[in-house]
Amino acid sequence: MAYPQFFLRMLGSLLLFLACAEALKFDIEAFNSGDSKGRRCIRNFVAKDTLVVVTATVDGYKGDGMIVNMHIKDAVGNEYGRPKDVVGEQRMAFTSHADASFDVCFENAFSGSKGVSNPFRHVELDIDIGADAKDWSAVQATEKLKPVETELRRMEEMVAEIVAEMDYLRTREQKLRDTNESTNTRVKWFAFGTMGMLVALGAWQVIYLRAYFRSKHLI
Repeated sequence: MAYPQFFLRMLGSLLLFLACAEALKFDIEAFNSGDSKGRRCIRNFVAKDTLVVVTATVDGYKGDGMIVNMHIKDAVGNEYGRPKDVVGEQRMAFTSHADASFDVCFENAFSGSKGVSNPFRHVELDIDIGADAKDWSAVQATEKLKPVETELRRMEEMVAEIVAEMDYLRTREQKLRDTNESTNTRVKWFAFGTMGMLVALGAWQVIYLRAYFRSKHLI
């Protein structure tokens, strides 16, 4: 009986941790312009026609010898924004064009030849997707909803997103299963063809050698 209780406690702690997590925080070091070492990307997956809000808070100030640029794009080549010289809070909202992973990249480069004593910029990144990206305060004010009704609406959309994601995963699993079955069928027939060719080659060798020995009156 202790194991289910321990598992439930661990699951509750994990959910509490995920609920308390607000943003991803990291430091990015400055390098010369064009150096890939000064580039850091955060990847996430999003379904098609989904609202995404990216909020980045970068410390420092303009003219401190460093320039932080952002670049948001997905794996299929769609561009969603290229803010330059980001300082303070930068918010970008977009609707995804495809079922694909997207990257939020930061590049920290020196703005001049003069050295910088502390060549780092601190970045706080928050990515909201789907129901989390909506401004529910505005929805509540526009539709004159009660706080409980607003929370229920938000939970309803989150559940709908989970159902849609499960349907997408099921479709992907079906495609992978069909591909696996097709590959197994091709491998099976290739093996049968290879065995047939080997048997035919062996029979031809026996017939050829028998005819050769008979022509030489060896048998």
